[in-house]
Amino acid sequence: MSAADLSTLLVWFATTAFTIALLAWTTDLARIAERSTTRRASAAPVAEPVAVGAAVGTRAGSGGGDRAAATPPSPLRSARAEGIGRSTGTLGVLLLLAGVVARGIAAGRWPTANMYEFTLVGVLVAMGVLTVVQRRRALPFVAVVVTGISVLALALALLVFYVQAEAVQPALQSYWLVLHVGVAIIATGVFTVGFASSVLQVLREGREAGRSHLDRSWGAADPVRRALAGWKVTGPRFAWLDQVPTARALESLTFRLLSVGFVLWTFTLIGGAIWAEHAWGRYWGWDPKEVGTFIAWVVYAAYLHARTTRGWSGRRAAFIVWVGYAVVLANFTVINLVVTGKHSYSGLG
Repeated sequence: MSAADLSTLLVWFATTAFTIALLAWTTDLARIAERSTTRRASAAPVAEPVAVGAAVGTRAGSGGGDRAAATPPSPLRSARAEGIGRSTGTLGVLLLLAGVVARGIAAGRWPTANMYEFTLVGVLVAMGVLTVVQRRRALPFVAVVVTGISVLALALALLVFYVQAEAVQPALQSYWLVLHVGVAIIATGVFTVGFASSVLQVLREGREAGRSHLDRSWGAADPVRRALAGWKVTGPRFAWLDQVPTARALESLTFRLLSVGFVLWTFTLIGGAIWAEHAWGRYWGWDPKEVGTFIAWVVYAAYLHARTTRGWSGRRAAFIVWVGYAVVLANFTVINLVVTGKHSYSGLG
């Protein structure tokens, strides 16, 4: 068996492991939701939410406080499902790491030269960051979102983005392939976990505040609102949110993740300009990939600025995170597959 075939086999094994982890975390989340609803219906007291860390007196917009800390598992959880989710997730990370290494050996270079390889390493980083975050406090919802995105990404990589391992074009035969592209992949993985935690933050904040958009009239679309009335974040279906960290703790986690991701993305932008000067004789040429990277940088910069200096927090800040992540995904998919440019490196053409 060649190194390339071994790599593909290992990636399939990793995808299988992540799929099992996704099912386990989904089961854990469903068990929490079921038991929370039962406890609420029986009017038993619901356990107080445990923050990721000890509550401190810093403002939500300062980026401090609420540091992660190990906490005992909730009695509402499924210990078996959580254990399976953790173990198979870790196994998937190890298998995918081995697959990436085998891919690099087969290609004789750093394996980040096309969409297939970018996806493999991006998922590896995202699941690695998730594993670290989950060590302090298991967050099934975040695990479901990140693992679900990872499984979908690997499926697309294997079925759509796959290309044979081979040498790259001369413009990419540079140490910047490791520095520029490698840092961009790490930033994307961090952004993925930050996006998931921001979604959970918004849900938790709505439950804490006791408000839902389904409580207000939608005008002409009001029949749709009434049909969805049972899915209010303040209703019994979302009683499991009472068991997750506070909105402030989740926002602090999101802020820390995106602060790291922003620094990495800044290096991506600067490093790309330096590499462009070496390869094409200019630092900036308004190539679609360059523009997309810059737009993503501006959005995340706006998030950090709004949160630290303008006092934005909660939903408003989280919405900026969602826009930034959408731009990052569009920059990777749409620009590579639809728009023609010097940075089109899908390898599918």
